[in-house]
Amino acid sequence: MNDFLHKLPEFLGNHLALALGFVALVIALIVTQIMVLLRKYKELTPAGLTQLINRDSPLMIDLSAIADFEKMHVPGAKHVAMSQFDPENKDLAKARELPVVVMDKDGRNSDGAAQRLVKAGFTSVYTLGGGVLAWQQAQLPVAKGKN
Repeated sequence: MNDFLHKLPEFLGNHLALALGFVALVIALIVTQIMVLLRKYKELTPAGLTQLINRDSPLMIDLSAIADFEKMHVPGAKHVAMSQFDPENKDLAKARELPVVVMDKDGRNSDGAAQRLVKAGFTSVYTLGGGVLAWQQAQLPVAKGKN
């Protein structure tokens, strides 16, 4: 270990771009983790969503394409097209105090919808990490069709 510490300044001097890239990567990881901790919604695992369903009966909104929703979705989820998603909608506004879970096929697009819900005053907002595919991979039941 002592030999490593003696050679480190020489290595850094000879590989400045590599060292700066490493520092930038570490800073980016730290900033990302801080942002995750400070956001006002939480990401659930499939097991976490199962617990929430059993405990609180949340409103579940699936933003997947209609074809993907009809192939498989979490039982009880309601389909809303991403283009039609409006947290200010008066029907949705009635659920402001309920837990709301936003999901899509693979979990890539639900963060933006969750942020919009929080901005609209929803107090208990969640996303399903990995989306409906993660739910299926956890071997949990899926529903098919429009309901």
